[in-house]
Amino acid sequence: MSQNGFDRRAFLKTAQMTALVGAVGAGSSLSAAADSATTPDGKFDFDTPYNRIGTNSIKWDAPMTQYGLSSIVAGMGVADMDFRCAPSITQALQERIKHEVWGYLDMPKNFVDGIVSWNKRRYGIDIPADNVGITTGVHPGIVATLEAFCAPGTNVMLTTPVYAGFYGDLQATGLVPNESLMKFANGRYSIDFDDFEKRINRNTSAFILCNPHNPTGNMWSREDLTKLGEICLRRRVLVLADEIHCDFATKGAKYVPFASLENRDIVNNSITFKAASKSFSLAAMKCAWFFSTNKDIADGAKKKNRADLSTLGMTAVRGAYAGGEEWLDQCVSYLDGNHDFVQAYFKANNQMGGLMKMPAKAQGTYLTWVDATGLAEKIGAKQMAMEARKAKSGPDAATPPSPENMIERWVAKNARVAIVPGTPFGKGSDNHMRINIATSRQTLKAALDSISAACKKA
Repeated sequence: MSQNGFDRRAFLKTAQMTALVGAVGAGSSLSAAADSATTPDGKFDFDTPYNRIGTNSIKWDAPMTQYGLSSIVAGMGVADMDFRCAPSITQALQERIKHEVWGYLDMPKNFVDGIVSWNKRRYGIDIPADNVGITTGVHPGIVATLEAFCAPGTNVMLTTPVYAGFYGDLQATGLVPNESLMKFANGRYSIDFDDFEKRINRNTSAFILCNPHNPTGNMWSREDLTKLGEICLRRRVLVLADEIHCDFATKGAKYVPFASLENRDIVNNSITFKAASKSFSLAAMKCAWFFSTNKDIADGAKKKNRADLSTLGMTAVRGAYAGGEEWLDQCVSYLDGNHDFVQAYFKANNQMGGLMKMPAKAQGTYLTWVDATGLAEKIGAKQMAMEARKAKSGPDAATPPSPENMIERWVAKNARVAIVPGTPFGKGSDNHMRINIATSRQTLKAALDSISAACKKA
């Protein structure tokens, strides 16, 4: 343990292992215990830290390069998980690799059948196989749909703060974000339905729903979704439901698919986007899908969809859906424990000395949305941002640093923990930071200990 927390590189050196890992999964564990995917009692092992340093990981390696760090306690930024994947995925990939020809792939019919079966079994959704589109990722699917149904220059509803990637999708398609700020009370966000409907105008073409909501962790209720759906149907606004985090419901919460709503007119005014990439941490495999009960909507999105799929990506998804359910159930349970751990830690440490406030336990996702207003004031983040803006010139001047960027930099430099600044999440994200807790509890504790220690010295 270093002064500010768990020094992963020192740990690797002690264990006589290298931090520069070759192929993913080959000799990349932090200890010999991680050589087995399961623990002695037969459960999957999420407790043993798994080394990702040296694998060109955006979550771990990129912050070290960006901030010139010689070591890092934890990468808690981009939304992927630090757990070794479900054995069924590894097995499927290994079997495919035995065939040493990598020519063009004809998508097998049972690929879509596996998606349909998974959603029927797990969520009770009846998806028409002909209405399923396979795409490279949720973003390309959303972009294809926006291009198909939204005229350039029209606006798209967002309930903010909301996933930053949606703004990029709108920019790419020549559309304008129409932000409805959510309410916040008693540690929980909620939709301001009056404001939402008031903001819809004749130039509003669509609404991007995030369910579960990133970054706030809301798992929207059937009543919430129905009310949103009724407004959008009445105002002729197409609903694009991003449900990529759907599997991560914490204890006592329930994921309600938008496509499961009783009013079929509401459902037929929507299209849903999903993937195995969050549930099984397969983001780099680039394979996702979308569907609509409305054939016209599904066909319209398909016409604009230009997917470049890889054989291994499709193989990994098939392996996940065919044999990864037990792994996923245990992973979700483990992450629920991580949420409880973070809640207890912040409470025990007086919300990091009053500098970072934790909202109520998230109902979904493996993300936490932290109010760092106290820390921003303590370190003078606003003044730091103003000084950094003055120093910026050239092409970077168009994207001046924000106070949230200054908090991100301060935490990286002083705690050696990488977190995400709230700036790109739109209206309502001032002084907020997003933290990804999908890691081993040992790493999670080391990260929180390091942030806590840094806050005490601020």
